[in-house]
Amino acid sequence: MATAQLHALPDELAAVQRRIEGYARGHGLDFFQTVFELVDADQLNAVAAYGGFPTRYPHWRFGMEYEQLSKGYHYGLQKIYELVINNDPCYAYLMKSNELTDQKLVMAHVYGHCDFFKNNYWFSQTSRKMMDEMANHGNRIRKFIDRFGVEEVEAFIDACLSIEDLIDIYSPHIQRYERRDKYQFAHATGEEDLPPPNKFDAKQYMDRFINPPKVLAAEAERQRKESEQGEKRFPKEPMRDVMLFILDHAPLKPWQLEVLSIIRDEACYFAPQAQTKIMNEGWASYWHSTIMTQQGLEPADVINYADHHSGTLAASPNRLNPYKLGIELFRDIEVRWNRGRFGKEYEECDDMQKCRTWDTEIMQGRQKIFEVRRIHNDLTFIDEFLTLEFCRQHKLFQFGYNPSSDAYEIESREFPKVKQQLLFNLTNMGRPNIQVIDGNYRNRGELYLEHVHSGVDLKLNYAHDTLENVHRLWMRPVHIETVVEGAKTVLSFDGSEHKTDKQGEKKS
Repeated sequence: MATAQLHALPDELAAVQRRIEGYARGHGLDFFQTVFELVDADQLNAVAAYGGFPTRYPHWRFGMEYEQLSKGYHYGLQKIYELVINNDPCYAYLMKSNELTDQKLVMAHVYGHCDFFKNNYWFSQTSRKMMDEMANHGNRIRKFIDRFGVEEVEAFIDACLSIEDLIDIYSPHIQRYERRDKYQFAHATGEEDLPPPNKFDAKQYMDRFINPPKVLAAEAERQRKESEQGEKRFPKEPMRDVMLFILDHAPLKPWQLEVLSIIRDEACYFAPQAQTKIMNEGWASYWHSTIMTQQGLEPADVINYADHHSGTLAASPNRLNPYKLGIELFRDIEVRWNRGRFGKEYEECDDMQKCRTWDTEIMQGRQKIFEVRRIHNDLTFIDEFLTLEFCRQHKLFQFGYNPSSDAYEIESREFPKVKQQLLFNLTNMGRPNIQVIDGNYRNRGELYLEHVHSGVDLKLNYAHDTLENVHRLWMRPVHIETVVEGAKTVLSFDGSEHKTDKQGEKKS
């Protein structure tokens, strides 16, 4: 797939950009310099297939994604209106064939995203030069392809991509793991002796008095006995970042370590976007709506804008629209904090009529939504601000699959169940929570993983394929403990065959 050729804006659109940018800054939005590029539909699909970047490393999945997007566009099934990259400067793309009203809407929407990228806490640790880094990653992997061949490198990338979700999404903000376990692994497999215990700093002529050799020898012996008697598995505690553990301890070649590191770095870069999908799209929709309706619309724009805005926020009975949920929650927060509908006094009021007309006119709504934008991710956003009144007003419900009718049906309209379902789907970005339990299982260097079961079983065909790919990286037998139909089960792959060991009913 060819790299997209980007084009600067013509004078008319450049003037529109300056005007929309001025409106956005006037509302208090704060963003990096934003560069808009004008592209045709095929070029936009190419950029979208690369995750928003003009160039990436060569891999078949990008071509597959491009074909899907291209066919969807040409068959009239889908159309990309906006695409923006978290970078400094931010890069965004406009489709040539869009009408001027759409270009205005997209620009206003993009400035909402750019403000969110710059100011939301969960993006604070992401690289702001990812445009350059992605290009560098592509160049490095192309060199490996030239040296080792397309098939070998691409097959290894496939294995890496199969575990790109197995990262610790909180690791950029919380240090859980000190990368010193290579020593622990060497000791556990008998490859290296323990180092001597730490000595006190002392001048040479005082060293034998402050650090008596007999005391140091006795301490070293004590540590050795404790280590021999203690459990030989590592890490000491379960580790959520499976990719990092494999990167640190798998017996991979230097080029393979570099490829795995590239895949992990890119996975960490994209993780905050999955963590804040509802908030990010809701925030951008809130501001494109505000800017367009208050300043950006001309009489000729109204019908076209209303049509496309309503299409963006359209709800579906079996699919959550993050644009709709996000914008409505931000609007609800603004109204509540403008009218003082928060705090102990309001929450303890049991007079429904008084609550319905409650208005202290404190007008803190705009300040509050900027605070929310800065601090929260989707999980905490929903947990903190989704209320019973909001669910009733927007008719939210919980739905699930009914095997007897072979269809998805409404299961409950009860607020606790609706909120619980939303939070459940957002926890760990909706992906299975897998952690490393032991990197030296059975004292044979085998890898033992655990699926932290939360009510949904693993898809066994996916689990088997992933175990094969993890084995390709670890190069020793791999195991994962999970729950299958209520029973504790260990799935294993030794390089030639899969084994399933059911160990009994799961304890509650």
